[in-house]
Amino acid sequence: MDIRLTNTQTRKKEVFRPIDPDNVRMYVCGPTVYDRAHLGNARPAIVFDVLFRLLRHVYGPGHVTYVRNFTDVDDKINARASDSGRPISEITAETTQWYLDDMAAVGVMEPTHMPRATAFIAQMIAMIDGLVASGHAYAAEGHVLFRVRSYRDYGALSGRSVDDMIAGARVEVAPYKEDPMDFVLWKPSSDDLPGWDSPWGRGRPGWHIECSAMAYELLGASFDIHGGGNDLMFPHHENEIAQSCCAHPEGGFANVWLHNEMLQVEGKKMSKSLGNFFTVHDLLEQGIPGEVIRFVMLSTHYRKPMDWTADKAREAEATLRKWRTLTKGIEPSSSVPASVVEPLADDLNTAGAIAALHVLAGQGDAAGLKAGAVLMGLLSPELGAWAEVGVDLTVFANRLAAVRTEAMQSKDFSELDRLKASLTAAGVEVRMSRAGVDLVPGAGFDAAKLETLR
Repeated sequence: MDIRLTNTQTRKKEVFRPIDPDNVRMYVCGPTVYDRAHLGNARPAIVFDVLFRLLRHVYGPGHVTYVRNFTDVDDKINARASDSGRPISEITAETTQWYLDDMAAVGVMEPTHMPRATAFIAQMIAMIDGLVASGHAYAAEGHVLFRVRSYRDYGALSGRSVDDMIAGARVEVAPYKEDPMDFVLWKPSSDDLPGWDSPWGRGRPGWHIECSAMAYELLGASFDIHGGGNDLMFPHHENEIAQSCCAHPEGGFANVWLHNEMLQVEGKKMSKSLGNFFTVHDLLEQGIPGEVIRFVMLSTHYRKPMDWTADKAREAEATLRKWRTLTKGIEPSSSVPASVVEPLADDLNTAGAIAALHVLAGQGDAAGLKAGAVLMGLLSPELGAWAEVGVDLTVFANRLAAVRTEAMQSKDFSELDRLKASLTAAGVEVRMSRAGVDLVPGAGFDAAKLETLR
């Protein structure tokens, strides 16, 4: 089966042709570990997890290498350590585990490799040294900077010229720079900051060189896919390409670039000042299941802005409860339905795949539904504890039907309204029609509240 992906660099949807079908290689920029992962951080993790699953499905689990790094040396981490009085190593160990726990809660598989930047300092120094020797970088006042104009294709990914970037971007003004657009590969460290010995003195790497060094060591000079949020396209990904292609001209770095759009909350940019800033942990603590977070994320195509709303979370929870009820005790079909795989293979159209799952559920194809959902990281046993209802709603449905019949005769609907309100307060969706009464556990379902209605 062909997979088609929209390549940011060519601005076209292309048939994906791996360099080596026996070793499909993907790199995705991971988190800077200084605090909890916010909701926006979860989007690329989930998007590229689905791509990882699709690649494994098409090429075989043993033929896909996925690298997602941890940036554990950064000024934000240094500031957090200074403010808290805690050791940097303690902070990065804690926040790295927080990230892994939160991503596991939303069904993200662990990548093949999860390198920490601090474990690759020697490789970064070697790459920087090579760039200096070839004239693509220069040392100045304890810093090493990349000569942006030494790489003629700089700006091809984001589609802007260097001069346009200078006019429209905020660039660090420093007296030691030859050109305003030159960026830092290495910078000096004071005694109170993390540092490593180098040919340019004690210091630490710039952010951009970290991913280039780790990608080269784990995936080689050329690999298949590089992904991340579109906020990383410039300058981070642009800088990665320049320094990597100049350090290793024998390779082409990444053949395909994929970028996911940003996340909003209730139609607005997520911001602490607006009071709509959520970490994944916040939502989990509020009782929103990780599987629900994942479902909402996948309901929007990765190249479109994603709007997180409370209504979407409630709808997702109700859908997943129905699907889990339908597939309980059912083994997934031996093959994933084409109606699910085909949208995923068409530029990772997760919204289209979810629409196909709705059709399978409507047809009562529980085995096909489960196989398709599992490919997308849904309906797995690991994510299902939240949906274990443990309560038979039939008795409540029968009681509501009887109360409705009595109300229709007496024209007194007070008891019917009270019972409906109580069920709704317990998180039960009440659906009444001529065919009868249907009760479905919905968002915020609380079995304990039902006990008062018995």
